[in-house]
Amino acid sequence: MKDDTFERVEEKYLLTVSQYQAVMAGLRCRMQPDLFGRSTVSSIYYDTEDYRLIRASLEKPDYKEKLRVRAYGNPTQESKAFVELKKKYDGVVYKRRAELPLSEANLLLRGEQTEADSQIIREIRYFLQLYNPVPSVLLTYRRVAYAGSEVGLRITFDDNIRFRTGALRLTAGAWGQELLAPGMTLMEIKAAGAIPMWLCKLLNENGVFPTSFSKYGACYRDFIYPQLRQMEKGRNAYA
Repeated sequence: MKDDTFERVEEKYLLTVSQYQAVMAGLRCRMQPDLFGRSTVSSIYYDTEDYRLIRASLEKPDYKEKLRVRAYGNPTQESKAFVELKKKYDGVVYKRRAELPLSEANLLLRGEQTEADSQIIREIRYFLQLYNPVPSVLLTYRRVAYAGSEVGLRITFDDNIRFRTGALRLTAGAWGQELLAPGMTLMEIKAAGAIPMWLCKLLNENGVFPTSFSKYGACYRDFIYPQLRQMEKGRNAYA
């Protein structure tokens, strides 16, 4: 088992095809693919049965938190998984991550006994006891990641973002309903401090500006919530 902690600023951008091509052209001489390079990422987000956590997050409070389990490629029960407790306060992201086999991660998230123990594991257990969350959404996407010479600078590009609310198992494959419009790419800049001036200039020249975007938030707002409202109207009609 391995624990990691991160403290950084994250900015998100939605890119058209032409913006993506322009940004990539400007990055190639300054950044290189990181250790993960190109990969398929799948994450299950945990929430209360009434979606309390994501509803609170969409209200844009000063403090918010979420729990997810993530794996790469086509995972099996023996594959490496990351249980992540992600918190955001006053624009700064604090991520606490435990790396362990997927089978053990599932035991932890079900509140069952495991041999894993650390400060981060105890924080995750506290979160589970506090909210009693359940698997809510599985999100999967293709990711290309780049790292720069500046300390802590990392840029990721996600496309083919899909979600599903059934078959919430990481071993069930990377499939689901499209989340973004065709051709759109989500770019995230993760930095330990200020974004470098050359990168700010590159984005400004191509009309690329930050946006408030959450994959899970968009999934709830645009798909889950309307379905819940429709179901409620149906129940009221027959009441």
